[in-house]
Amino acid sequence: MNRPVVHAQAAVNRSRLDRALQTTTDHLIAQMHPDGWWQGRLSTSALSTATAVSALAADRATAARHSRLIEGGTAWLAANQNGDGGWGDTTDSPSNLATTMLAIAALHLAGKQAEHAQTLAAADRYVDRCTGGPARRTASAGGSDRVEAISAEYGIDRTFAVPILMNCALAGLVPWERIPRLPFELAVLPHWSYRFARLHVVSYALPALIAIGLLLDARRGGNPVRRLVRAATESAALRKLEAIQPEGGGFLEAIPLTSFVAMSLIPLYGAEQPVARRCIAFIERSVRDDGGWAIDSDLSTWLTTGAVKALHEASRLDAIDVDRASRWIASCQYRSAHPYTNSEPGGWGWSHLSGSVPDVDDTSSAILALTMLGEPGCVADGVRWLRRLQNADGGWPTFCRGWGRLPFDRSSPDLTAHALRALRSAGAAADDAAFRRGLRYLQTAQRHDGSWVPLWFGSQHVPGKENPVLGTSLVLLALCELGVLREEAAHAARFLAAAQNSDGGWGGGAGVASSVEETARAAAALASCTHTADARPAAERAAAYLVGRIEDGSWAAPSPIGLYFASLWYSERLYPIIWTVEALGRAARAGITVN
Repeated sequence: MNRPVVHAQAAVNRSRLDRALQTTTDHLIAQMHPDGWWQGRLSTSALSTATAVSALAADRATAARHSRLIEGGTAWLAANQNGDGGWGDTTDSPSNLATTMLAIAALHLAGKQAEHAQTLAAADRYVDRCTGGPARRTASAGGSDRVEAISAEYGIDRTFAVPILMNCALAGLVPWERIPRLPFELAVLPHWSYRFARLHVVSYALPALIAIGLLLDARRGGNPVRRLVRAATESAALRKLEAIQPEGGGFLEAIPLTSFVAMSLIPLYGAEQPVARRCIAFIERSVRDDGGWAIDSDLSTWLTTGAVKALHEASRLDAIDVDRASRWIASCQYRSAHPYTNSEPGGWGWSHLSGSVPDVDDTSSAILALTMLGEPGCVADGVRWLRRLQNADGGWPTFCRGWGRLPFDRSSPDLTAHALRALRSAGAAADDAAFRRGLRYLQTAQRHDGSWVPLWFGSQHVPGKENPVLGTSLVLLALCELGVLREEAAHAARFLAAAQNSDGGWGGGAGVASSVEETARAAAALASCTHTADARPAAERAAAYLVGRIEDGSWAAPSPIGLYFASLWYSERLYPIIWTVEALGRAARAGITVN
């Protein structure tokens, strides 16, 4: 086994850090699949469970065939209701209006009003507190207040607001006429035209745009012009929906999106409609042993490339089958244009499963991992893919260049920093045009306090649900690794040092209770830039915090810090494990000691 690099000046006893690093790397390696990859486990989600139940109960015939799954899902919801009557996205999440309304709708559609009367009564009271009005349990009795509350929650972005309201309308809880239409007919236009259409949904929501748009159009009716538009475009839109459905049936491997599509199509065309049938089959296969559903099948590619990077920093790549890991990562690269986003070949998605979609974060991570594994054979195509996705502002979006109006289609600091690391690992010089533009974007995106806010991670305990600690850590690590923007890096290090808790750890922001995940990301960043005045002492305290958590056995418990599509919270079992290995590996390389 290769021992971590120890600087000459680190003559102080490092036995605690060494033992902790050994423990964590052994644990991570033990999680590896025999075929050379890591699967992980996402938290069971009340929101996913509710939408799955609603889809399975969309008509009587479907409900009868899936009574066991419906019974298990509704029982899980009842057992995991929060004390205030609502539900959060995970069992460790505070209640929120959207998830609670979807859970109420599911219990109604499943016909469980009598069986779970107390559960529903408590949930209605929670919703009434959120909406500021008296109990209004049906559309005819005034469900408009709930429409207004959900619409206000998501603003101009209809990506998630309209599906929630549609689900509630199916259950008779809100009026159909108050739900904004979705222009399903635009799906028949060429993909390149979407960026000019000023859509109020993001690029990944095309299946919902089609399926929910068709249902809303049918339920709300319209003038003769609307009826002509539907007649002219309905068949083509359904063909488009079928063409972009993955082989496994699950859109984005995501239960909520797939369920929304199913519950929209079944009332219109029946459960045997081809897309609906494959959606239901995906939901059936995805149920957990506890009766609930997670938000996605897995993050296998993201976790595998993250594990490789962590083991590289810990000098433990020799403990795994490098060739097998390399082949597995390479096999996940998309070799043809993606039918969903029309993305060119060369990118990677978050999973090896068919519903995954190529994106910037996973492509960057794959490029870095393959470079570290010494197998850069398919890296060049990935680099070209990244370069073509760079936005006009110099930053990188998630999926599609140029949509730009809504969060998941805008440039983001964490994605941009990751892409710059990938470009440099593949040989991009400091004067490379794309590299320079990316750095300028990071300069403009840095906040006055020195922080950056990430797109795909948040904190349930920070105002606005942002996670400046994690976002700043991701960008700072990149800047220090690349040796660029030293002034901005120093400012970021000062921000992290100021936000560090007295126990040596970090939460999502100053004063927020420490978690292993946020501490590990901050520790990795600060250990990579110990040349700055604030970094080394903060990194030493962080390493001590992590080692203490490892020694008391609490380090591997995951926290809900992940933000999935439309800001759905999740925790991932492998995040604290992978990120702790990387943090301690970088600390060891920097000669940081824990006495």
